[in-house]
Parts: sequence; C-alpha cells; structure tokens
Amino acid sequence: MEVVGVLCVALAVLTWGFLRLRDLAERVRSPEQAGLPGAGSRALVVIAHPDDEAMFFAPTVLGLARLEQRVFLLCFSTGNYYNQGEIRKKELLQSCDVLGIPPPNVTIIDNRALHSEGKLPKGCSILTLQSVNVLRTYLYFLDLPWSLLSPHDVLFMLTSQEVAQAKKAMSCHHSQLLWFRRLYIIFSRYMRINSLQFL
Repeated sequence: MEVVGVLCVALAVLTWGFLRLRDLAERVRSPEQAGLPGAGSRALVVIAHPDDEAMFFAPTVLGLARLEQRVFLLCFSTGNYYNQGEIRKKELLQSCDVLGIPPPNVTIIDNRALHSEGKLPKGCSILTLQSVNVLRTYLYFLDLPWSLLSPHDVLFMLTSQEVAQAKKAMSCHHSQLLWFRRLYIIFSRYMRINSLQFL
C-alpha cells in the first residue's frame, strides 16, 4: 500500500514539474512559433451559447491574450431555452470581462435561420477545438501527457493563475451553475487545456 502512495506522490510531483516547465516554454514561444499571427492581430472565438467561452474556450481566450492578440467573441444564441436569455447575455458579458474581452468585442446573435456560405476573408485561419473522450475530459491531470504527445497545431495550457481566472469567468454564469457543472469546473480538461487544429 505504501508503494502505491509513493508512486502517486511521485506522479503528482512529476506532473507539477512538467506543468511548470511547459508554462515557461509557452511563455517563451512567439505567436509565429505557435502557428498564430503576431501580437496585435485579431482573433475571433465563435461559440454556440453563453458559458461556452468559459467551459470550453477559456484556455484559448487566455492563451490568445497571453500572445497579445485582440480577442473578439461571437455567440450564436442567447441561451433562452428556459426563458433566461437576458440573464445569460449579462452573464456572458461578465464572464468575457473576467477573461479580458471588453463588451464592444462581444457580439450575440440569436437568429436560428442564420447560415454561412463558408467564405472567409483572405488571410483568415480557422482553428477548431479538438474533442476528446469522456475519460480524458474529466481526468485532466491524467490527460496532460496525452495532450502533450498527441498531434495538434496549437496547444494552450493555463497557469494556476489563469485556471483561477477561468473558474471566476465560469462562476459569472450563476444561472448555469448546477451541481454537475460545478464538478465539471473542478475536473474538466477544457477548463485548463485546449488543443486546436487548423481547419
């Protein structure tokens, strides 16, 4: 039994050390090395409904801010399923403020008939968030080595300060903080790690 305890502690220490080294390496990398445009460039984060910016994209938003990108957010719904659309709009703006996205950079569209022809302005790149299985989603501390070794174009990992910021952003969504979302905030990799692929 003592051997298992020692192995667990050793794994925790190694993971902590690796996170510290990875954090230092991420801060040293230039945006170009990460495959992104340089400082001052604009990035648009597109989400389906309020709370996605914190639940799934906080590492990307904070990582882009770390790379000195100007971040904009486009939300395709008010999240009005339970007639809470106005509340959720306010929560989204509060959460974006915590994540460093000013209100003028947030656009909420609530048009179910909206469609796209798939045309983008020249020079635009599209990154998509990689989905992972349930085990990897909820065991972020075990997912870390897998995320580092798996193929991806861009990887954003949050520091402990940024994780606290992401959790604070998610806590702005009072109307959505049911018991299972509280567990999600504690255990989900998406609150700490985003691996993205160019489309």
